[in-house]
Amino acid sequence: MKNSFGSSVSVTLFGESHGGAVGAVLDGLAPGLPVDRERIARQLALRRPQGNISTARVEEDRFEIVSGVFEGRTTGTPLCLLIPNENTRSRDYAATRALARPGHADYTAYIKYHGYEDYRGGGHFSGRVTAALVAAGAVAIGALRNRGIAIGTHIARCAGVPDRAFSEDALGEELELLNALPFAVLDAAAGERMREAIAAAAAEGDSVGGVLETAVLGLPAGVGEPWFDTLEGLLAHGLFSIPGIKGVQFGAGFDLAEARGSAFNDAFYAEGGAIKTRTNRNGGINGGISNGMPILFRCAVKPTPSIFRPQETVNFQTGENTVLALKGRHDPAIIHRARVVVDSVAAIALCDALAQRWGTDWIGGGTCAADC
Repeated sequence: MKNSFGSSVSVTLFGESHGGAVGAVLDGLAPGLPVDRERIARQLALRRPQGNISTARVEEDRFEIVSGVFEGRTTGTPLCLLIPNENTRSRDYAATRALARPGHADYTAYIKYHGYEDYRGGGHFSGRVTAALVAAGAVAIGALRNRGIAIGTHIARCAGVPDRAFSEDALGEELELLNALPFAVLDAAAGERMREAIAAAAAEGDSVGGVLETAVLGLPAGVGEPWFDTLEGLLAHGLFSIPGIKGVQFGAGFDLAEARGSAFNDAFYAEGGAIKTRTNRNGGINGGISNGMPILFRCAVKPTPSIFRPQETVNFQTGENTVLALKGRHDPAIIHRARVVVDSVAAIALCDALAQRWGTDWIGGGTCAADC
């Protein structure tokens, strides 16, 4: 089973939704990187459920760093994070053990692992495992910030309600704002309408999805490879690992698929010794390599598959058709919680791409604690 992502800087995930803990191992980090435990806690808080627009399963997410950090800095050896599961109700899943929940991995997991998988709460396929991904991503986000690279995501659309677009002139300030908001929108009024739409779906036993838009500011030009290790490819590989992500678009992507080249191309110009583009419809990437403009991409987040309406399904142990009526605690939307997971995955992927380009020590700033 493949649970690792990355080459020069990699992350490995482990654990199940109702097991003892979930966790992550970050390998390939430069030695000497500051590890801010408060940042990790803040990032985990952004993933935490929020009232009636989220699941009632709320975890404290008390994390433990068991290796790879000494006196507040990375040692350069594998960094292992553990987060215990403390609020599980496994009995909710016993009665539906052999029923394929529509939109979930129950059936495919049963086929792949011959019935030995931990089915409770989705097991290893659960969004619960993203808590470990967020904790690991917080370390990567801190490393990028030390090199002047910022990442932020907003809910561009949820339940048909749009947020306003990023501002080219104030992107840095907007990313700082979003990273402090529990519900990441640029227009507070739009955010309130989104919350109302999520709550309305929940009241009807249903769920909603939407679109997340992410910006990366400060990434140098020249990061990425042609063909099979393009920057888009590395990011998309990581992003599609997030439960619920069903589409990824870079720059204008599908929005301008029918346009002519004269409408899609980004004109270059020089200013103050720097080369820039007047528009950014390609999302800061040409030929699979960053061009120095902000990296822009969008992720389609599907409606949460766990809903409280009767759904047709199959008992995959008996082969009988039946109807599923779910019980338990489920999110009517995951988009507001998924945005910090997107930031985390993007940060890990970018650390990997930067290390492949300039070496691991570039991310650490090339600092040395001793004579070297």
